[in-house]
Amino acid sequence: MSELVRATLELYRQALRATFSSLTRNWTLIAAVVVLAILMFLITGVAMSLGRLGGFLLGAANAFAVGTLLSLVEQAVMTTRRMTWKNLWKAAGQYFWDVISIGFIVWVPLQFLEIGMHANPNGPAIVSAVLFLLFLLLNPVPEIIYQVHLGSPLDSLKESYEFVLENWIEWFLPLAVILTPFGLSFFFLISAQGGRLIGLDFLQLLQLSFAVLAQLFQLLGFSSFLATVIVLILTPIGVVVMMLFRGFLFSALHGSSRRQRQFRARSLGS
Repeated sequence: MSELVRATLELYRQALRATFSSLTRNWTLIAAVVVLAILMFLITGVAMSLGRLGGFLLGAANAFAVGTLLSLVEQAVMTTRRMTWKNLWKAAGQYFWDVISIGFIVWVPLQFLEIGMHANPNGPAIVSAVLFLLFLLLNPVPEIIYQVHLGSPLDSLKESYEFVLENWIEWFLPLAVILTPFGLSFFFLISAQGGRLIGLDFLQLLQLSFAVLAQLFQLLGFSSFLATVIVLILTPIGVVVMMLFRGFLFSALHGSSRRQRQFRARSLGS
């Protein structure tokens, strides 16, 4: 057990180190998140007045924003080159179809589920439970898109399921540690917000980062106005740090077994 703990802590140490090293080289990624956020809010305002057509427009805009973000994170995680504004133009919408296809496969059954649960008094609880299950089993889908490159959306979903079964302790422990001070109800709120598109919704990524930071500053006793201003500034940075850490952690977990990591930790300790 001590070897497992040591291997897991070493895994997080390396992922954190790689995250902040990459962040110093790729500050442009933070600016890119701000630009994408502004575009998404503008398009959301337009889409709200267009009815069903606006829904399609918003879905396409979201796939463009998330596809661009995943491509930029891929460059930051998988290479050591410094990111420039040229990378932003090259990355624009790169994983658009991956995001659209996976989001559609998940969205359609959920729509039927929600419609079917309208007359059921336990319907909201059942839908929330399904969203929570999706949040867990399909959580690493963004990393699978840009690191594994399976191409088929069904293969990506299957790979996510198998990855979580194999690495659920190491993958979810950081999230549990971060959210524990806020209580179990906050964790379920986060999972419900992020479950519908498994982290492939750009505005939800912003909302998740904002919610965690806002809760943190509230616990620290900051006034509501000051906390809101600080959280708004830190939210894009929070999104980038989260995505980079997830990327480096996934890369380390996907490329090794638990036994290999324990052996490596034992070698470092000797």
